Amino acid sequence: MGRLIYGGIGSLDGFIADVDGDFSWSAPDEQVHAYLNDRDREVAAELYGRRLYEVMKVWETYGTEPDASSVVRDYGRLWRDRDKVVYSTTLADVDTARTRLERTFDPVQARRLVDEAGGDVTIGGPDLAAHALRAGIVDVVEYYANPVVLGAGTPWLPAGLRLDLRLVDEHRFDCGVVHLAYEVVNRPRLSGRPSTSAGMGQ
Repeated sequence: MGRLIYGGIGSLDGFIADVDGDFSWSAPDEQVHAYLNDRDREVAAELYGRRLYEVMKVWETYGTEPDASSVVRDYGRLWRDRDKVVYSTTLADVDTARTRLERTFDPVQARRLVDEAGGDVTIGGPDLAAHALRAGIVDVVEYYANPVVLGAGTPWLPAGLRLDLRLVDEHRFDCGVVHLAYEVVNRPRLSGRPSTSAGMGQ
């Protein structure tokens, strides 16, 4: 039985992009990237909203260049070897291997996928993750806090959500980034009601 993990890389005050949508300031250095790769080796599948998928699909070819660094090549192989599900009502099709498109997010179906996976499953994108968090199907939240305060932008966690958490892992990097991993203690009751396009990064 796998775990559903919601992870993010963002600012100390909880934003994954600034008010202009820029997140280049959070790009992991080689040490952080290698650590991310090692943690991702247990991931069997990924769930995406449209916006994050369109950012991540560059890995279909990125890292195959002869001059790519070893950590970039490593992550590219990991990404291409995983199954991926993209939730969107407006995306016409998906153009990466091992990827399927779903029009609605059904938390019962998603939880079944996690339980039957041969490893952990990650969910990416704050809008899609908000549905999973509110449905009570997320087991772990992980955050890479960068040494920057933005004051505003795209929040990593949805407003109005109460979660009790148990710290299960932490790691500090030379660049000032801190990784924190928490188990979700008081998961909300699973509603079983599919989500429509709202908040899924249509």
